[in-house]
Amino acid sequence: MSNVNILIIEDEAVVAHDIARRVSKMGYDVSGIKHSSEEAFNYLQIHSCDLILCDINIDGAKDGIDIATSVLHNKRTPLIFVTALADMDTLDRAKKTLPYGYIVKPFDNYDLRAAIEIALYKHSVELDKLAISLEKVNSLALEDVSSREFEMLTDIMKGRTNDQISAARHISKATVKFHIRNLLRKIGATNRADALHKIIKILTNQQ
Repeated sequence: MSNVNILIIEDEAVVAHDIARRVSKMGYDVSGIKHSSEEAFNYLQIHSCDLILCDINIDGAKDGIDIATSVLHNKRTPLIFVTALADMDTLDRAKKTLPYGYIVKPFDNYDLRAAIEIALYKHSVELDKLAISLEKVNSLALEDVSSREFEMLTDIMKGRTNDQISAARHISKATVKFHIRNLLRKIGATNRADALHKIIKILTNQQ
């Protein structure tokens, strides 16, 4: 597993499962598939993910651009539009949500992989620029985070997998998992994506 969780928002079931199959083959984890704006909003109110692949024209009272607007203001999760819509009016609305990519259907695996990798890298660079410190994290943590756990947090922010952290830090994968599990508990997060969401809120004073 890559430890990168991707949410797919697509109202056509066949298309959604095809995207999920492609994403899984690339080594990413699919955190969920949502077929309407209501399902997507309900999911995002509770859960966090590392990346969102979102169609624009979906079932429900809202469209994909409305979802992207909410994500921009509340989650700050990287989002890529995957859509057949490419007219200027749609593009003008979409670009205001600051998406991390825009893939026009039909697309091939190379387009999808490139868009995902660029979006994740761009997001990691943006997080790396934020002024994070152990003191700042501990000021809002449920329990003091250790220096080793803080190292795990900085690695997560850079998008590193457990295997990559293990190799870079010269510690076992079991040790990595142990420290990350403690880190998540101390900052009240359920998974890596939730941890990033909470840290972004801390660093941008959105508490």
